[in-house]
Formats: sequence, structure tokens, C-alpha cells
Amino acid sequence: MHGYGPMPQQPTTSRPSPATLTTVRVILVALTVLSCGLLGWAPMLRLAIVTRKPRDWFLLVVVLALNIGLFVFIMATPDDPDQMSDAAALFMMLWILGLLAGVITYYLYAEIRHYNTLGAPAPYGAPVHPAPPLPYQQQHLAPHQQPNPYTAPTPPPTPKPAPQRLDQVRAELDELSDYLRKENKDSRDGEGR
Repeated sequence: MHGYGPMPQQPTTSRPSPATLTTVRVILVALTVLSCGLLGWAPMLRLAIVTRKPRDWFLLVVVLALNIGLFVFIMATPDDPDQMSDAAALFMMLWILGLLAGVITYYLYAEIRHYNTLGAPAPYGAPVHPAPPLPYQQQHLAPHQQPNPYTAPTPPPTPKPAPQRLDQVRAELDELSDYLRKENKDSRDGEGR
């Protein structure tokens, strides 16, 4: 229970603009490719933070382990390319390509799917402002009523004409009132004599 005053606003999950999402995706994919997969944990970390799904956190740990393993393997290979065996070079190349393809594909798929489930963003240039809080009385009188912006407003109901019986009762009361006034006036005139 919050007491008097306006109800606290619930935090809403806002969707960034398409331009922002595209820029972030391009930067993270480029970072992964330019580092030969060694920074593949960066897009996975962003994905895990954005979606907050346990699967994405688990995949982040897997990618970190693969990156550490790749780094250790690269450090263990000889510096001279002529001394590296063809099998070791092929293994390292497949590891890098597999890591790149897996991280980039899953990151883009999962993030695009996540933001598509949030709904369409506001059009470019449209101001995005939260609705102002309702006054205290309106919050408690009609908490679940939301007007539908897609329906045409209905005109207020026209008052129905009074039934004939009601008119008849009014007329009789008016007659009785007039009669009592007349009787009251006659009784005063009789006392004054």
C-alpha cells in the first residue's frame, strides 16, 4: 500500500529507435570480426543483459570459455608460421570461423527476435513521452478503464421524456398546492373578521 498521492509509475521497457539498434549491431559485429572472434563475448554480454534469459547467460559463459581456449591455443602455437603444422593451422582457422559464425548468427537472430516481440517503435521524429499520471480520484475510481483510441466517440445518451404518469402526478400536486393555498387564504380571511 502506498498511501495518499499518485501511484508510483511502473518502469516500462522502452524500445530504442531502429537507427540506434542498427548502429549497436554493426559495431558489435565489426568488433567481433576484427578481433577474429576473441571479443565475441561482447555481443553475447549485450544480448544476455537485454533479454535477461538464462539461456543467453549460459551461452555467454560458453563463448567466454571458447574465447579463452582460443587465446590459449594461439599463445601455444609457435610464432613462426613455418613451424606450425597444417593440422594446427586448420584447427585454429575452423575454431575462429565457427566462433565468428555462431556468435554473429545467434546474436543477430536473438536480438532482432527480442525487439520484434516488444512491438513496433514510434515513427521517426515522433516524441515519446510517458502518459501523465492520473489524479488520485481517477486512479481509484476507474483503475482498469482505458479508452480505446480506435473507436469513434459515442454521443452521450439523450434524456428520455418523462413518463405520462409522472406528468399526471405533478399536475395533481400543483392542483393540491393551489387548493391548499386557497384554503389557507380563506381561513386567514375568516379569522380576521
